[in-house]
Parts: sequence; structure tokens; C-alpha cells
Amino acid sequence: MTSDTAYGTPHGAPIDYDWLRLYQRSPAAPAGPRLRLRPGVARVLRALGLITAVAAPAVHAAEPASARGDGSQAVVELRQYTLHPGRRDTLIEIFEQNFIESQEQAGMRVLGQFHDLDNPDRFVWLRGFAGMPQRKTALETFYGGPVWKAGREAANATMIDSDNVLLLRPAWPHTGFDLHGLQRPAAAAAADAAPAGLVAATIYYLKEPATPALLKFLRTWLEPQLAADGVRVLASFVSEAAENTFPALPVRLGEPVLVIFTAHAGADALAAVLNQREASADWREIAQRLQPYLRREAELLRLAPTRRSLLRGG
Repeated sequence: MTSDTAYGTPHGAPIDYDWLRLYQRSPAAPAGPRLRLRPGVARVLRALGLITAVAAPAVHAAEPASARGDGSQAVVELRQYTLHPGRRDTLIEIFEQNFIESQEQAGMRVLGQFHDLDNPDRFVWLRGFAGMPQRKTALETFYGGPVWKAGREAANATMIDSDNVLLLRPAWPHTGFDLHGLQRPAAAAAADAAPAGLVAATIYYLKEPATPALLKFLRTWLEPQLAADGVRVLASFVSEAAENTFPALPVRLGEPVLVIFTAHAGADALAAVLNQREASADWREIAQRLQPYLRREAELLRLAPTRRSLLRGG
């Protein structure tokens, strides 16, 4: 298990300081820039009494469930389907005409569905549940109901494999997707061009379930660095270790992960971010600090939303 540093910042995360206490901000004073020091320098100056640390801002402030996650994301499935060549558009049409509203009526939330830009024969989608007991009831209702029974042969005919499923939960409270104000087009709406924007899912494969030290590192260094790069974090999840109480749909067991979803204007914008990251000393240090937690290289999914996806990039 990896531990935090003695000064309470994970793995040498930069800290914001009130430099030499040169002035005191009044409650009405505008927030100004703060100096960011590397831990080695910070420890020396702090030992000399020259600086005082202030709390690093959280990327996600606590919000009521109605504003962030709406109570439907206590458990989330990240589902990746391998399809027969050339059948993805067929499955998306079947799915968006028949399996969105019917699943939600059964008690789950269809969060988004996507084209995988790196595999033309992979369909990726997300759905959420209010909890594990609610998941079991909702899946029994939907897969035992008339809509799935009427459409399952056509849907299954497009698929080679549908068992690549990660069962997730929010990394900490209120880190699910912010669904406030989002609306998907109606099934009968005229077909528009594919929505702009891209969702990236970075899957970190962990040696053990996410520890408090890793989550602190995520909150105080990794997500702030993404924000500093101009990247909007949509959600952060870790593995849900509860028993799969609906075994008719297998999930990947014994694979602890951390998954961070980010929004981008498009594939070119994401490529620019990744290129910038390659040249960044901060990101090299982040990679070094993450390495003890990881059992294999992280996986990046570049996901283009379908026409009726609730979640969008941009």
C-alpha cells in the first residue's frame, strides 16, 4: 500500500501557499493567483515558518444529488461490446429506437452511448443505478420484459461479445456525471449530424482497490492538473466490489480500476492535450507517482457520442 507524505499531500503534490503572509484577503477581496511550490522547497520554507499552507480547492464541490448525479449513479456499468464487422450502426439504431426509454422505465438511467473511434466494431455505453439492490430489480424487470424479448434477437445478432463490463461506483460522493439540464433528442426526432465533442475514458488498472492515498492524489494533484490544462473532468469512478447479483449479465470481477471521464471538443483537441502532456514535466512526475499503484498500462477510450446520447463532449 502506498502512503501519503508526512505533510499530508499525496506523493509530493504541489501546494498553494499564502506567500510570507504579505497580505490578508478580506472576504470581499477578489481571489488572486497563489504561488505553487514543489514539496521539497515547501517543506524547508514551512519548517522555517515562512509559509502557511492553504487548502487546495476541490475540483468537485459538494453538490446535492439533484444537481450532480441525480441519485442514479451509485453504481455505473461501463459496457464495451465487440460487434460483427459493419454492424455497429445497426445496433445503435436498434438501441436508440427501442432500449433507452424502456430501460429507464424499468428503473435505471441510460447515461450515454458512443462510437469507439479506435475500433469501428466496438459499441460503448454507460448506464447507472441507484444502488446494487435497485440494479438487480431493474435488470430483472427489463430483461424479463416485453421490449427486450421483442428486440433481443436482432440486437444479439450484431454482437460477438457483450461481457466486457466494468462495474463502477463514484470515487467519492458527488463525482458522478452532472446530468443537470441535459436532454437527449426524442427517438422520433429528425436525424441530425453526429453531435460535436468527444468523451475520453482513461482506465487505470490498479494493483489493489483504490486506497485513500490514491483518491487524495486524484483530488489534489491529478484532477487539478487536468483543470490547469483546460480539460473538463466529467466524472471519476472506482470499481464496485459488490457481488454481481444479476449473473445473466457477466461483469469483469477482480479487476480494480480507477476511471476518469473527460470532455473534449473533438479528436484533434484531445490529441493536442496528449501531445502537450508528453512534453510536460508535471505529467512525467504524475506518471511516476502513479506507477506504484498500477498493474498495467492505462487504457484510453476515445468515445464519440451517438445522436441520442445524453452525455456529450465539448
